[in-house]
Amino acid sequence: MSMEKESLSLSRPNTFLDRLYSKNASRHTSFFGMGGDREQAKLQMREKLQELLGPLPGHPADLNPVVLETVDCGEYIRERVAFSTYDDLTMLAYVLVPKELETTGSGKRPAVLAVHGHGFGSKEVVGLTADGLDNTGNWNLYKHFSISLVQMGFVVIAPELLGFGDRRLEQDAQADPTSNSCFRLASSLMLMGQSLAGIRVYELLRTLDYAQTRDEVDPHRIGCMGMSGGGMVTALASAIDERIQATVISGYANIFKASIMDRNHCLDNYVSGLLQYGEMPDWIGLIAPRPLFVESGTVDTVFPIKGSREAITRLQKVYEDVGAGSQFQYDIFEGKHEISGALSYDWLASKLEL
Repeated sequence: MSMEKESLSLSRPNTFLDRLYSKNASRHTSFFGMGGDREQAKLQMREKLQELLGPLPGHPADLNPVVLETVDCGEYIRERVAFSTYDDLTMLAYVLVPKELETTGSGKRPAVLAVHGHGFGSKEVVGLTADGLDNTGNWNLYKHFSISLVQMGFVVIAPELLGFGDRRLEQDAQADPTSNSCFRLASSLMLMGQSLAGIRVYELLRTLDYAQTRDEVDPHRIGCMGMSGGGMVTALASAIDERIQATVISGYANIFKASIMDRNHCLDNYVSGLLQYGEMPDWIGLIAPRPLFVESGTVDTVFPIKGSREAITRLQKVYEDVGAGSQFQYDIFEGKHEISGALSYDWLASKLEL
């Protein structure tokens, strides 16, 4: 190598980032290995997660829910609802209710919060186009998983994450429907000491509050399933709130080093300071000992399978260490960055006693 090439190589920041990562990772001490102090350490780690996500209100405003539309979809009823979440924010969500509950009043059912990631919002997971037209015959990475779940008998609530679909900023609302406001929101919130991830997690927990008010829903049997960026929000919300009784993370569980540090990702995936205290499996591990299912595709290029396998290995140990090995399951399926559902749907039915 010539002196010029060697100098150029040394000027690249790769070694600098690798050294910083190693320095931070060497400080990580999972609470699962701390014996009698485990529960206290878990509480402290959960409090640290909430701190890093940014300041959020301690006294939520009233939900004030309204039903915007009701559609008979044959096997189920689809409602679009709105409710207050945070300061000047209003959540939009779809609620899918099995038809038999509407016609027979056959008792309360378990519910699943179905959380989308990048795309055109909640319409994408309930079988609609960006314009609100029927799209049930055209599967994408989400495979209309809300419909699969309601057909099994779940009440399904699909919130629209802030920055997508009808919850984009005004400046972006007339752009291509698959565009989003993630960067503008995430960077602006960062300037004010908050995070877009934190707002989304908070709003998902407000969606959980809303789910518990529904007459059809058993408030003690609520699970959550999220894909990609929705998997991140699902994971962090489940780590914080033990009301979520079963969690499916699809196309997300990984190692920061092998995923969002390895390639360009949307700014909404980054929370300042998170890596100082734990790698991704450490944060997801806060869900233990509650049931957790991870599914990852073998050719996922967004959250690569090598990092997913490492995360799964670490999560298995987390669950074994707390005596809950049977509560963690996973599916490494032949596929890309997409929902599978081959095992996870039935797993949810079992854990939520459908």
